Amino acid sequence: MAIPNQPIGETVEHPQANLILVLGLLSPFCCGLLGPIAWVLGKRALNQIDESYGALSGRSQVMIGYIAGIIGTILMVLFAMLYVAGSCNGNF
Repeated sequence: MAIPNQPIGETVEHPQANLILVLGLLSPFCCGLLGPIAWVLGKRALNQIDESYGALSGRSQVMIGYIAGIIGTILMVLFAMLYVAGSCNGNF
């Protein structure tokens, strides 16, 4: 019994899987501004992988980059709030 919409042949890795992984992993450690980029690109890539019905692979790389991008974004916001709170010195 054949499964409808099932790809025939080898799967292809999503073209942005490695980029999302690198951006996501860099965001918590050195550049928090990469976090939202990895978050948005990761969500878009996950949707494309799901819509491909198995024709695209690289879901684990995209998921790691996506989650690391979320963590990097949260850390960026927390550090920005700490910076603002520290620069106020109690003077409003």
